[in-house]
Amino acid sequence: MSEEPAGRSGRVPDPTRPTSTSRADAGPGPVPRSRSGVIGRRWARSGTEPTTAQSALGLRVVLSGVALPLFAAGAVLIGLWAANSPAGQSPSRGVLVVVAVVCGVLALAAGLDLWALSRRLRRERGGRT
Repeated sequence: MSEEPAGRSGRVPDPTRPTSTSRADAGPGPVPRSRSGVIGRRWARSGTEPTTAQSALGLRVVLSGVALPLFAAGAVLIGLWAANSPAGQSPSRGVLVVVAVVCGVLALAAGLDLWALSRRLRRERGGRT
């Protein structure tokens, strides 16, 4: 009975999985969408999703592209409203500041999503990372 060498974790290596996931070993071509953005171990399919299922990256780009300027403008305008509102007015200054901060956080999330999507799409198309 032959024994295969085990890694540091004590598990036997899977011959169907690549031994390295670094970009340098992947070659000059684009990364397939099935492997794009995958971190760690990729588990076998467990549901009824099609084998060629892909995320709607174009829709995410459009939604983030609309949300970023919308929430950034909302944060600025509501922040100015809060700064110029007199005490005792409804809505109160505190409520306006909270709404402005929420808009700012949502704008930041949309910006980070656009950044991550641009890196992922560039990697899939074979460009720089």
